[in-house]
Amino acid sequence: MCQNIAQKGVAARRLCALTAMLAVLVGASPPVAGTEPAVVDSDVFLARELARVQPASSAASDRVRAILAKMTLREKVGQLTQLTLEAVTTPQDQMLQLDPVKLRRAVVDYGTGSILNVRDQALTVTRWRDLLREIQAAAGQTRLKIPVLYGIDSIHGATYVKGATLFPQPLGMAATWNPELLLAGSRIAAAETRAAGIPWNFSPILDVGRQPLWPRLFETFGEDTYVASVMGVAAVRGYQGDDLASPKSVAATLKHYVGYSVPTSGHDRTPALIPEITLREHLLPPFAVGVRAGAAAVMVNSGEVNGVPGHVDRVLLDDVLRGELGFDGLVVSDWEDIKKLVSIHRVAVDEKDATRQAMLAGIDMSMVPLDLSFHDALVALVEDGAVPMARLDAAVTRVLTLKERLGLLDDPLLGTAEPAEVGGREARATALAAARESIVLLANHKSALPLLPAGASPSSGSAAKARPRLLVTGPTAHSRAALENGWSLVWQGNREDLYPPDWPTVKEALEERFGSDRLRYVPGSTYDAEVDIAAAVAAAREVDVAIVCLGEMAYAETPGNIDDLALPDAQLRLARAVAETGTPMVLVLVEGRPRIVRPVVDLAAAVVLALNPGQEGGRAVAEVLAGDVSPSGRLPITYPRWPHALRTYDHKAYEEQDTSFGLTAYRPQWDFGWGLSYTTFEYSGLTVEPASAEIGAELTVSVTVSNRGARAGAEVAQLYVTDEVASVTPPVKRLRRFAKVWLAPGESRALTFKLRRGDFSFIGRDRRPIVEPGDFTVAIGGLRAKLALRGGG
Repeated sequence: MCQNIAQKGVAARRLCALTAMLAVLVGASPPVAGTEPAVVDSDVFLARELARVQPASSAASDRVRAILAKMTLREKVGQLTQLTLEAVTTPQDQMLQLDPVKLRRAVVDYGTGSILNVRDQALTVTRWRDLLREIQAAAGQTRLKIPVLYGIDSIHGATYVKGATLFPQPLGMAATWNPELLLAGSRIAAAETRAAGIPWNFSPILDVGRQPLWPRLFETFGEDTYVASVMGVAAVRGYQGDDLASPKSVAATLKHYVGYSVPTSGHDRTPALIPEITLREHLLPPFAVGVRAGAAAVMVNSGEVNGVPGHVDRVLLDDVLRGELGFDGLVVSDWEDIKKLVSIHRVAVDEKDATRQAMLAGIDMSMVPLDLSFHDALVALVEDGAVPMARLDAAVTRVLTLKERLGLLDDPLLGTAEPAEVGGREARATALAAARESIVLLANHKSALPLLPAGASPSSGSAAKARPRLLVTGPTAHSRAALENGWSLVWQGNREDLYPPDWPTVKEALEERFGSDRLRYVPGSTYDAEVDIAAAVAAAREVDVAIVCLGEMAYAETPGNIDDLALPDAQLRLARAVAETGTPMVLVLVEGRPRIVRPVVDLAAAVVLALNPGQEGGRAVAEVLAGDVSPSGRLPITYPRWPHALRTYDHKAYEEQDTSFGLTAYRPQWDFGWGLSYTTFEYSGLTVEPASAEIGAELTVSVTVSNRGARAGAEVAQLYVTDEVASVTPPVKRLRRFAKVWLAPGESRALTFKLRRGDFSFIGRDRRPIVEPGDFTVAIGGLRAKLALRGGG
């Protein structure tokens, strides 16, 4: 069995504790042939995609070994050096010109193996291709002519390619509960990134988003381990496809291994305190299944876990990632994080010491990223014997192997020969479908939505006469940046002037749908300051419905740090003032994390959530409000009611208590998995067969879902398992399966799920997975069924 990760050097470390974790995520059954397209089943999806993975050989090819044998020490270290584009461009040129002197020094003299990033803003495909052509030409001047590996953050589309398709941010994609959509979107992102000549993508984030203050929450797939795992597989498979050397594939990077997303303070790149049971139960499994999906690279946590910075944590990087999870790909540092071992973490006396610690812990490539200090330090360390040549050779082999798998050793500009196809009609249609499915209807008091009857159009006779007069107000109403958030054309995503005008804001999309003559727009407030609330109030008195768009402006990483999840007072005052007019108010929340709206939520007739839905997000919001689309998004996070009540859905039973002496029960604003529709779904006939079985037996869970309403819609059937008694206090429930089901009015569909040993396991007191005999409850759609497991764990 697996060792405690607080211990080192156990010989049989590959016989690991994560085997059982993978069992629950991967399953053992083959894909179900002929699955109807009206159902997307998480288990079937996982089995199908993981069955298609062709594991890369852990042994280096003859070609890679031959190159390695010819390399000098300096050439080897060069391959492990990664610089940002800014390090090789002219500082003041707005056309982003490469500096031939800097480029030659970095690539020819130092043999830099990788370059990343964009200096200021997204570039056209043509400009990207020109830059890559110059960079690879410089690599062609080196003795061994090893191409440069270029990397970029294409986290919700080809975010730094002008004209490319931008999808909902990952948290919004998780709200679709539709991995097939994410798979399709990731394929488009890969093709549009590779069209620019860039073969390496720093995505997906498989950090589980269980700290809602964290400014990178919108980059995660939410708080649940299983959802993050399913969506993670969709992203990896979409990016990499069946062949990394395809001109439509890019290498995926799992990040940020591990524990980055749960900092104690909620601030980016700050310490986390994570019990080992929590680490293994919640945070490691998505990385385990991401490795199983064939991800080519892993990026390391910039923060620290239990006092040990991620970049020097040999137990997590070597014992667990390499040993237990069996990862044999490339491990890359994050931005300047080896230097920060000296300047921030203070676990190294100087950069040379930091480089030694990081290399011995398991880092293969250093994102330096602005100078060549890593190169000089590592050369000296190898010459001194402080870093063994064998460790260096292993890292270089991984870099060369990835370049070979990407086809770069044969064609450094693979993917750039054909005319570029970015932002095409089919890609945009996929982005619109994703945006539509990502919208979550949180509340709909007295059926305030939809604003129009199903199928009505502004020109359809009586429907035209019934069109409401609308006020649109609030800071996110007329902002493309708010719909996109960070990593969109620029790092912070906040350059409104750069977004194409045909990506409509909420206000513009509502004008298109209802007509500008029926809509009045008043800004009302900025993110944190009043502008013209009085004007918004006056306008609200003259319309039928007031649509108040609140939320967040764009941000990324540390600039997005906050200390309070509550919306700024200016936005709350705007909502209160509009509500006091008596005009029905619809709140539209455009945000990347759950900003608290408790003071105004009960004043609203309806509440709609848009988790950074991307370039088609404005149109998707308008369609949902109008009633053209019945919302099918469901929360991938728990939406808190109070600033310090930040418990997740899989909390412990103790947190269910409400007493007169200070215990307050778990009572979020909206629970994980919540979401309404414009139709009504009913569940019936829940059964578990057999209801009593030996541990390890496969169980069949059946249920029927019916659409009892008058219009078509999609429901997300969520299967939860509760362990009634366990040796480690069990959570009240854990999500184990889900399926998205499309139903016509009056239609019913029988769903069948398979549960296996791993679905009943947990991390025990000895830090190993265990299944204990006893009673369990299975719950779907408000129905519950009991089952009993017998035998030893």
